[in-house]
Amino acid sequence: MERPLNRHDYRTLSLAALGGALEFYDFVIYVFLAPVIGRLFFPADMPDWLRLLQTFGIFAAGYLARPLGGILIAHFGDLLGRKRMFTLSIFLMAVPTLAIGLLPTYAGIGIAAPLLLLAMRILQGVAIGGEVPGAWVFIAEHVPAQHLGFGIGTLTAGLTAGILMGSTMAGAINTIYGAEGMAAFAWRIPFVAGGAFGFIAVYLRRFLQETPVFQEMAARRLLAREVPLKTVLRQHRTETLIALALTWVLTGGIVVVILFTPTYLQQVFHIPATFALRSNIVGTITFMFGCLIFGSASDQMGTRATMIIGFAGLAVSSYVFYSWLPDAPVYLNLTYGITGFFVGAVTIVPIVALRAFPAAVRFSGLSFSYNVSYAIFGGLSPVVLTWWAHTEPMAPAYYVGGLAILGMILAFAPMSDSSRT
Repeated sequence: MERPLNRHDYRTLSLAALGGALEFYDFVIYVFLAPVIGRLFFPADMPDWLRLLQTFGIFAAGYLARPLGGILIAHFGDLLGRKRMFTLSIFLMAVPTLAIGLLPTYAGIGIAAPLLLLAMRILQGVAIGGEVPGAWVFIAEHVPAQHLGFGIGTLTAGLTAGILMGSTMAGAINTIYGAEGMAAFAWRIPFVAGGAFGFIAVYLRRFLQETPVFQEMAARRLLAREVPLKTVLRQHRTETLIALALTWVLTGGIVVVILFTPTYLQQVFHIPATFALRSNIVGTITFMFGCLIFGSASDQMGTRATMIIGFAGLAVSSYVFYSWLPDAPVYLNLTYGITGFFVGAVTIVPIVALRAFPAAVRFSGLSFSYNVSYAIFGGLSPVVLTWWAHTEPMAPAYYVGGLAILGMILAFAPMSDSSRT
């Protein structure tokens, strides 16, 4: 039976979104500090482009580790409960984030420095692999079905707030301490703060309740009787493949436009870090609004129409944004902001995937498809684009535009045809 959102729903959304924002900050702060990390954790005589390539290689390792964490955490989330794993994932993120802020650099311990950094990024990847799908499942099983788009849009906007926190923190530290202060010690501040944020989020999640869907399955003994992932791969192959492809589109918006572009602006067009990060803040804020608007639109006019409109807008706006460079900062904030808004269309991806898998294996199905795709495409995109942009400055425009077109094509897949709920 349909019902409106109540106070408990809003409380759950608020706590889940806040906790997700804090954890996502921990995972993405690395990419905003990539230039200074590269200079500190690799030899000084290494060419800038190669140093940045290796820095993004370590960034990619966090994504490559996501399937491992996603599969394990989702497995126990489907068998033991959503809330337990939802809390565990954020604890597993806080510890390595704090550790990165305390690591010695290449000047102190040589090759051991990037190796330790790599190990911490892998641990972060394991944690985030369970966090994001777990958050989406948690909200989907709490809010009324007819408000699923609004719920997922709100949560995704909350996760995006973590990106905004990271961009704002990096911009503030750069402005306050300058290049010399950043290299000396200030780069550590965002990681130490991130570790503290993580432990706060662990505490906040104590106030969440297990989802009604899982409680009902447990009471009626409807939990998966075999390894949930085995059921997914045997009975839901088509749904998994489509969710994999949709997640690839999602990575084009989030990883390339929001996370990779600030470094791209600095390295390819030599835009000062303060301008690049300031424009990224604008793009991230509009991304948050886009998540809310496109999520709510899917409740009103269905996912198919929302995907077509949103991804068409992303294709056009991203091409304009990248083709107008390096005219920044004259148009930079405006074009980045419009593109960021249409990146918000990726909030439809988890909505489609959540509806595709039955409750007993929902966590495992979403987590497997999302994390495997993110590991391959999200992790490797910055590496590929760093190499590609070395010879073709418009590389991000072609890549994002191609994925936006793929998103419009996938709107016609059977599992994307969800009308008003």
